[in-house]
Amino acid sequence: MAAWCRQCAEGKPLFVATYAVVFGGIVLSALFLLSTLYSSSSPSSSSGDNPFLAFGARLSSSSPSSSPALPPHEDSVVTGKTKEISEGSPNVTKYTPSVSAVNRSSAPALQPKHMLTRAIWEVPVDSKLPALKAFRLTKEMVKHRAKDNVIIVTFGNYAFMDFILTWVKHLTDLNVFNLLVGAMDVKLLEALYWKGIPVFDMGSNMITDDAGWGSPTFHKMGREKVFLINALLPFGYELLMCDTDMVWLKNPLPYLARFPDADVLTSSDQVIPTVTDDSLESWKEGKQKLPALSKPKELTVTGAYNIGIFHWRPTDPAIRLAKEWRELLLANEKLWDQSGFNDLVHKVLGPSVEGENELVYAYDGTLKLGILPASIFCSGHTFFVQAVHQQLRLEPYAVHTTFQYAGTEGKRHRLREGMLFFDQPSYYDSPGGFLTFSPSIPKSLLLDGAHNIESHFSLVNYQIKQVRTALAVASLLNRTLVMPPLWCRLDRMWFGHPGILEGTLTKQPFLCPMDHIFEVNVMLKDFPEAEFGPRIEFREYSFLQNPLVPKQVKESLLEVQLCDDHRTKCTVANETIKNGFLRFPKNSTQQMLMRVFSSYKDFRVLRFSSMLDIFQGFADAAREAKFRNRVKRYVGLWCCVQFRTPGHIYYDMYWDEKPSWKPEPPQTSEEDHPPW
Repeated sequence: MAAWCRQCAEGKPLFVATYAVVFGGIVLSALFLLSTLYSSSSPSSSSGDNPFLAFGARLSSSSPSSSPALPPHEDSVVTGKTKEISEGSPNVTKYTPSVSAVNRSSAPALQPKHMLTRAIWEVPVDSKLPALKAFRLTKEMVKHRAKDNVIIVTFGNYAFMDFILTWVKHLTDLNVFNLLVGAMDVKLLEALYWKGIPVFDMGSNMITDDAGWGSPTFHKMGREKVFLINALLPFGYELLMCDTDMVWLKNPLPYLARFPDADVLTSSDQVIPTVTDDSLESWKEGKQKLPALSKPKELTVTGAYNIGIFHWRPTDPAIRLAKEWRELLLANEKLWDQSGFNDLVHKVLGPSVEGENELVYAYDGTLKLGILPASIFCSGHTFFVQAVHQQLRLEPYAVHTTFQYAGTEGKRHRLREGMLFFDQPSYYDSPGGFLTFSPSIPKSLLLDGAHNIESHFSLVNYQIKQVRTALAVASLLNRTLVMPPLWCRLDRMWFGHPGILEGTLTKQPFLCPMDHIFEVNVMLKDFPEAEFGPRIEFREYSFLQNPLVPKQVKESLLEVQLCDDHRTKCTVANETIKNGFLRFPKNSTQQMLMRVFSSYKDFRVLRFSSMLDIFQGFADAAREAKFRNRVKRYVGLWCCVQFRTPGHIYYDMYWDEKPSWKPEPPQTSEEDHPPW
């Protein structure tokens, strides 16, 4: 620059003029570009008129092009090279700075329209929750979340937070985003909002605790579903209503679109297949297949349409049904919502809708009803017990955790067994590490002989004893027990039956859910340690196959081979670990067990070759008494012997200590209690 000035001073006007023109052109070009960029940030500009905005629109996959323009933030948040672009252009990708870089107290509060169009899982940067009125369910809210005129809805209270997050994640993993979640309490509403879940207030003011099946709270939740359907249908959108205790495995919307004339498509408690492909259930065939059982009305093979998954179109017959359903429940506070629905749709059932595959006229004779196939819109029985979809080589769309026996905890455990539940990261890495073992089952117990009550209990009791030992070892080593797979010969129901239901695809023996034998809900209770000893953590049998378990946990594995202590090579004295392998003598003392494995705490997983005769038992009588007091409550019952009242038979954790023990129902009401 100094040289250039000197040239000017020496009187070279030609060069001066040339440089001036060039310099002036640069300035004018810069001003023009700045003006263009400024005008492009206006809400009225279109992304199609600007290559930069068009590129940003292509990056965005969650903001619908039909979204209305939103008022821009007063300030953009800039941290380093990351900038939050104004929301004035709905199709522009929103680059969000890291949480640590954002001063949430300075970020402007989002208004209702921001909430309507924010991408799912996008965490708000507000400093406080918007006013409750912003979460009211409105047609505008549904409009912004619906796609192809369909909205998918579930609802619940805070006790079902983890179920709801799992439900949402399964859908978004399937690239399904047209969903809304109803919050029955403010605690859930606030929690979902801060996680980026589209939520609306149901105004229920419900308690945040678990609503057990059949409880007054449970019935209140069911009634809220009916009120919600009546609120949503007049908006004019198709409604796929779901319970929170189900998950989606495949996008259901293309399947539901195959039946455009259906007013209502409902799932069912059908356990006997009426079709072998992905057609709707045959309402005629199902109606004829009710087995002759001791309490046929309880079986609900054909009559029970399950309202945990059902699809409504905003037609006049569907709206009339929803309205009468609501009036029916308001007139009888003791009526279960599902019973009311079934009563109404069965007022008229038939004939078939002409030209439509298995649609049937129902309710008032004008409503067109379809029954979703239980082989692919699965119940807890067709998925976890029969595995109908596997046997028929079908791809399931959904699983609903019905037909289980341990409350909400049992539902959660079923989904965990199927590796379908999304837990917090801490669930997949226990502080004390894990303990697993290879169960031993003789062929004679598993496969030989007739499948009856005696052979079933012989098989199950043999497994119970091994689990009892594993619980003791896990307790002594302060490790979390990974349960083994459990085998059953007989199915479990809540009524008398011949072992398995005739006409079902249940195989014998079959891999049975843990809640068929163990009281999962009881095992998770917080018992007083002074009376019951320390809590024993456990995980589902499929835990170590779950891709969510960290690689460093799975690979930190010590194989423990039990061996006979009289053999020269079976000793732990000066034993060195080779390739993650250790020999350990059978019938060891408690002290040896604890001493040896205290040296291997760094291994996240201990896998024993067996639990048979692993140690002699507790050395501390007081500790053993507390352990027995705890684990004897862990087993449940089998149900039920036909034509007997009562017909259930209790499992006994210490059956082998009672020489006269037999698998028999209680003979009197005084005997009808668990064996503790």
